[in-house]
Amino acid sequence: MATTKHTIVALVEDKPGVLNRVASLFRRRGFNIESIAVGHSEVAHLSRMTIIVNGTTATVEQVRKQLDKLIDVVRVSDITGENITVRELALIKVKAGSATRSEIIEIADIFRGNIVDVASDSLTVEITGDEDKIESMLKLLRGFGIKEIARTGRVAMVRGAIGAPAPEEKVARSHTKK
Repeated sequence: MATTKHTIVALVEDKPGVLNRVASLFRRRGFNIESIAVGHSEVAHLSRMTIIVNGTTATVEQVRKQLDKLIDVVRVSDITGENITVRELALIKVKAGSATRSEIIEIADIFRGNIVDVASDSLTVEITGDEDKIESMLKLLRGFGIKEIARTGRVAMVRGAIGAPAPEEKVARSHTKK
């Protein structure tokens, strides 16, 4: 079977050590996490993890089931095949002299990026979008000389009304799973 990029979303309790337990489960199964983004969710005391891994559907489903068994995991879903909204954030520091500064600003404008820092020898561009958009911008900026890149990795959610259960259901499950 061919491996594909999977997007796994997990709601987890916002406690120390949870990220380590989740990452360790992937490590034990031999999966390399391509990216992981974690932040607070719409429910107090719960965080949302978006994990990107490559693997076959069957093996990723096994890992998803094992994740769901972890005490601190409230809900986990592989949303790869769903209709999802996906975004990534990148900060790109580009070499910029007086001769190239305006050209870099034009490229940032075309991609709806923002200049977030200006120094005598560089500009820092902020861009959000899907991975293809960010890669396209990087390809254009490489000609100027990229000094540094910081990327968040993918964050995703299912479009429309389909998605996570109501907040009350999540909180109730997190307290009964222990």
